[in-house]
Amino acid sequence: MTEPQRLTFNRPTLEGDELAYVRQSVEGGHTSSSGHFAEQASELLREAIGAQDVLLTTSCTAALEMSGLLLNLQAGDTVIVPSFTFVTTALAYVRGGARLVFADIEEETLGIDPEHVSSLLDERVRAVVGVHYAGIGCDVAGLEKVLAGAPGVELIEDNAHGLFGTYQQRPLGSFGRFATLSFHETKNFVCGEGGALVLNDADDVDRAHVLYDKGTNRRAFMLGDVDKYSWKDTGSSFGLSDILAAYLLAQLEQREQILNKRRAVFERYEELLAPLAAEHGFRTPVVPADREAAWHMYYLLLPDHSTRDRVLDRMREQRIHPTFHYVPLHSSDGGFRYAAKLTDCPVTNSVSGRLLRLPFHNALRRDDIERVVEVFVGCLEG
Repeated sequence: MTEPQRLTFNRPTLEGDELAYVRQSVEGGHTSSSGHFAEQASELLREAIGAQDVLLTTSCTAALEMSGLLLNLQAGDTVIVPSFTFVTTALAYVRGGARLVFADIEEETLGIDPEHVSSLLDERVRAVVGVHYAGIGCDVAGLEKVLAGAPGVELIEDNAHGLFGTYQQRPLGSFGRFATLSFHETKNFVCGEGGALVLNDADDVDRAHVLYDKGTNRRAFMLGDVDKYSWKDTGSSFGLSDILAAYLLAQLEQREQILNKRRAVFERYEELLAPLAAEHGFRTPVVPADREAAWHMYYLLLPDHSTRDRVLDRMREQRIHPTFHYVPLHSSDGGFRYAAKLTDCPVTNSVSGRLLRLPFHNALRRDDIERVVEVFVGCLEG
C-alpha cells in the first residue's frame, strides 16, 4: 500500500523572477551588500510602509540588534518584551546591556497586553517591543495610550510575521520608532535568511547607516558629503548580500499573488474548522475587525497541553507535520538570567502549552488542507 504524501509544515516556493535576478546579481559583479537589488527592495518596502528608510539585514535578529544599538542602552536600562515570542526579540537588547521585563499577552490576538505593560513601566524602561503574532496586529492603540504617559519610552515593532498587514488601515511596521522584518524561509516573503530594519524617525537615518556600515561614515562618502570615510561609531557587518536581495526583490514584486495564496489557505482552514470549534473545544485565530492580517500562519488553541501533544504526535504518525510554537521566555533559563524582575504571565503559560500550528505555505492545495483537517479531527477524537 502506498503511503500518503508527507505534508510538511513549511515549503518555500518560487513565485516570480527569483532565479533570473540571482543570475543577474552574480553576472553584474556586485554580490555583497548595498547593491542594485538591495536598493530596489528597500525602496519598495519604504513606499509600502511609509518609512523614512529601510535597511536590509542578514536577519531579523540583526535588525533587532541594530535597534538596540540605536537606543544607546546603558547598564540599568530595561526593555519590556512579550514572554510569548522568539528568543531574539529579547536577546537583541540583552546584547546591548539592558535587562528584560517580560509582559503577558492578550487572549484574543496573542499580542502583548497593554494593561500588563502599564503595570510594568518604571523609570528604568527604555522601550516596549510589540510582536504582531501570526501577522495579526497587536493592540497598537492600547500601547500608544499607555506610552503617552511615558514620553521617554520607545515603541518597537517586531513585525517578523506581519509585512503588508494593517492596523486601522495603517501598515504594520509604521507605528514604532523602529520596526523589524524577517525574510527567513518560514516567513511570507523569503530569501533563505534575511531581515530589515525599518526607520520611522528621520533623525535615526544617518546614525543607522553608520552602524550598518561597520561604524564608518561610508554612506556620507558615497553621497559626496565627505572626501573619505573612517571609523566613527560602533556597528557591525549587518548588510544583506545582493544575491539574497535579488531573490527577495522577486518575492516582494509578487506580494499580491503571495498574499492571495496565503489568504486562501487561511480561509479554507477557517471554513472547515470554525464550525467544529465549539463541539471539540478548540479555538481558531481571531482577526479583529480593524485589522487586516498578513496571513502568516493558521493556529489552533486546543483544550489543554496533553491534548495538544497527543494530537501533534498522532498527526505526525500520519505523515502530516504541524508544530507548536514558543516556549515562554519568562520561565526559561535565559529569562531568569537576564530578567530585571520576575513577572507573572498566565496567558502565555496557557497558550504556549495549547497552541498547534497547522501546515501552511503557498503551495498547499485545497485537497491538502482537507486532508490536514480530516486527520486533525480524527486525532482529536481518537
